[in-house]
Amino acid sequence: QVQLVESGGGLVQAGGSLRLSCAASGRTFSGYRMGWFRQAPGKEREFVAAKTWRVEITYYADSVKGRFTISRDNAKNTVYLQMNSLKPEDTAVYFCAAASTGNYQLASVYAYWGQGTQVTVSS
Repeated sequence: QVQLVESGGGLVQAGGSLRLSCAASGRTFSGYRMGWFRQAPGKEREFVAAKTWRVEITYYADSVKGRFTISRDNAKNTVYLQMNSLKPEDTAVYFCAAASTGNYQLASVYAYWGQGTQVTVSS
């Protein structure tokens, strides 16, 4: 059974930092693209960042570029999202996802999803 489990969310003041983790189990994600998405209340799920599993290629949404960093630990089958200089508009549920192919920005191409972790940034 494939599982993606996020952790690390919480409440933080504007300007603060959080690190999200996504632990993958049930299969190897070698060759898969790992992505982070977020969804705020009343809004559509939006792309945040993605990283290929074997090759060091990363992608970021313009809104988080320079503030967020996606990384992965192959030995632990875990992907991280380091979030710095957080803003109130970063408040959302953050989801980890895995895709074997397709446009990395489209949620529809990701076959596996975690349950999400809440990030709340206070002003």
